[in-house]
Order: sequence, then structure tokens, then C-alpha cells
Amino acid sequence: MKTSSIRLALTLAASLLIVPAAFAAPPTKTGKTDKGNVLTDAKGMTLYTFDKDADGKSACNGPCATNWPVLRADASDAPGEGYTIITRDDGSRQWAYKGKPLYTFAKDQKPGDVTGDGFLNGAWHLAMP
Repeated sequence: MKTSSIRLALTLAASLLIVPAAFAAPPTKTGKTDKGNVLTDAKGMTLYTFDKDADGKSACNGPCATNWPVLRADASDAPGEGYTIITRDDGSRQWAYKGKPLYTFAKDQKPGDVTGDGFLNGAWHLAMP
């Protein structure tokens, strides 16, 4: 095989390895609710943001995190397209969108529920795409 053919084959092989990373799926989906389109988890459950979170840090720990389960990021997950990963106080990883950590609400029963919107004197909000 000629050197140029080998280089071309190696270049193509390397580019195919890069493609999956460039097209990694975001950690959320978009769902329809009575209040419009919202970000959802993989199961279609509505995602929320919390006003007390600041500077890429979650203020929702302990009992709060029981009521507002976090959208967990796996060790193999990588940020992209407006999504980042924050490290929580307990060392676990959580997805954030546009700098805001993402949560579900324990009282939402099915996809499309938005019962957490406005909770705690308006501190909880729907995560919007």
C-alpha cells in the first residue's frame, strides 16, 4: 500500500472515532405540558431549576434532594450544547443547563405533570428549552 493510501485510511479511521463524541445526545428531552414545552429527563418527567442555586452549585441537599431528586450525571458523561456537570456536596455529579442545576419533583406522578412550578414561594421553576 502506498504511504498516501495509509494516511488516508488512518485519517478516516480517526475521524470516525471523533464523530460519536460530536453527536452525543443531550441529557434531557423536550416534553409538552399545560405550561408549554419543558425539559424532561429520559422518562419524560419535568425538570426544574431552583432560585437558591448559584454559581453552578446546588443549594438543594438532604431532605430537599429527597423531594427534588437531581438529574444525575454518570462518570462517563461529558458536558456540551449548553449542558454542564456540577459536583454536589456529597461528591455526586449533577447535570445543569445554562448553569442551572436540574431536578425532578417527587410529587409529579407522570410525564407532563408540573406540580413543582412556583413551589416554595416561587423559588422552583420549569426548566425551559
